[in-house]
Amino acid sequence: MNNNDNILHNTFLLKHPLLNVLKMITSLSEKSIDEASLTKQRQNMEHAAVLAVPRADVDIEEFMVGDIMCEQISPKNKKSEDNAVLYAHGGGYITGGIAYARILAVKLCMATGFTVYSFAYSLAPEKPYPAALNDAEAVWNYLTEGRYAPEKLLIAGDSAGGNLALCLTQRLKACGRTLPARLLLFSPWTDMTASAPSYEQHENDDPILTKSYVEEAARAYLRDVTRAKDPLFSPLYGDLSGFPPVYIMVGRNEILLDDSLRLKQAIEEQGGVADIDIEENGWHVYMQMPVPIAGKALNRLADYVSGFIGNN
Repeated sequence: MNNNDNILHNTFLLKHPLLNVLKMITSLSEKSIDEASLTKQRQNMEHAAVLAVPRADVDIEEFMVGDIMCEQISPKNKKSEDNAVLYAHGGGYITGGIAYARILAVKLCMATGFTVYSFAYSLAPEKPYPAALNDAEAVWNYLTEGRYAPEKLLIAGDSAGGNLALCLTQRLKACGRTLPARLLLFSPWTDMTASAPSYEQHENDDPILTKSYVEEAARAYLRDVTRAKDPLFSPLYGDLSGFPPVYIMVGRNEILLDDSLRLKQAIEEQGGVADIDIEENGWHVYMQMPVPIAGKALNRLADYVSGFIGNN
């Protein structure tokens, strides 16, 4: 399928009435981020995200870690009582919440057979770096203080949540703490400089994300974009040695494609293991949408995790 065919294919998929609604609420395509538009987008995402949560035989329980709202999503038939997933939602560090997180959290729960824990971390620009990372560490501490062995946990994240998963793992490593068993990353944001070729090459292909939005989000999160290449924010440039195996899922037509490709390369160059799954017809976090390619992607994820259980 050539590039024009990909665009037509994606346009066809996104004409479904439900997908139009989801695209409207999840599309990170604003050219600027002012207070009014950001507030509206956050509200729309939380209210309308319930449309995208798949029907599944799971139990959902809300709880608090300090002042952080969290959810525990458990399958009726768990594959393991010892394993669980800590999941960080996307949204450029400036949008998203517990309802929005539930879309992929439920899908992860069904695909892995594990209990999934999601959380509504602090958002920029009100609370810039390191607030979200501090929240992620607080929830990690909650899970590993007598509830789960850290080496039995997986950390997952999409887009900015993928960035957060990587940054949390780097922080744990720097502190000499036990690392998670695996990382599951969906269209991860690994380089806040937005300098990779795919940002320009797929500008017209990605129906969800734009380079201008990524740059605005980075500015809101960092406050000082001159530091965008700092490994504290852009884990691509950090120490990835000794990382647990990483599984990356990404769309061929998204602007963050190179963030995934370069992450795999960097991990392997530093002696680690990284598998990448590239969906030829996919866009940014396509697995979030109720479309056939998303269902197939989650089946592939299930196969990967089943292999992990067999070797765990």
